[in-house]
Amino acid sequence: MVGSVLDKIVFRKKQEIADAKALISAQDLEKSVHFNRTPYSFKEFLLAEDRTGIIAEFKRRSPSKGLINGIADVAEVTQAYNQAGASALSVLTDVDFFGGKTDDLLAARAANEIPVLRKDFMIDEYQILEAKAWGADIILLIAAILTPQQINDFGKFAQNLGLNVLLEVHNLEELERSICANIDAIGINNRNLADFTVDIQTSFDLVNKIPNEFLKISESAISDPKIIKELKQAGFDGFLIGENFMKTENPGAAIKDFVAQI
Repeated sequence: MVGSVLDKIVFRKKQEIADAKALISAQDLEKSVHFNRTPYSFKEFLLAEDRTGIIAEFKRRSPSKGLINGIADVAEVTQAYNQAGASALSVLTDVDFFGGKTDDLLAARAANEIPVLRKDFMIDEYQILEAKAWGADIILLIAAILTPQQINDFGKFAQNLGLNVLLEVHNLEELERSICANIDAIGINNRNLADFTVDIQTSFDLVNKIPNEFLKISESAISDPKIIKELKQAGFDGFLIGENFMKTENPGAAIKDFVAQI
């Protein structure tokens, strides 16, 4: 099944990128207001004493859950995440499958002075230029849809623009073939892409396989504040949490309550 969902997303993404390139040239992106800003250091904020290590996500919908939250305001929610001690923000920009949009990233950037991750399916250097132009600090590279050569090349391209690079893997095989010098952080996604089930054990199984020079992130399936302590003890620096906050009526209040229990 996943093959099918991921394949569909990538197929659609290729069309989207072709359309975007026809509308806005790479040169135009390079002239944008954010293009010359210096991105925030992901590491600095992730490891800061006064921050939680949480990468709090703004996500309206997903292929597995459908609509998660159709009414939340991105500036309001991301500011509340920031105030609750989030180390970084993750903002979905995929339109068709996650209900995201460029304006969400721009709004999150305008409202906050902490790192912002452009969460999308990156398959072309053009998208990395977009991320930089829209004010992102971090890009995501998903091992399941990229070759080791692409990860290496896209990572280098992004780092040359000053961006931080988060590599996402789902299993040991992806991790071992994808590690390269041009990434800053490695995220273990606890969601099985074949059936969308989640299992936090994936993080505990793989944490020691990640070389220590990279920041270690656990993604998905984190709904219990106690798990954060266990993940920290296991060696994780960051924790990407999306649905757990977004599925509530007030995501800002949800993260505040969650952080109070850590």
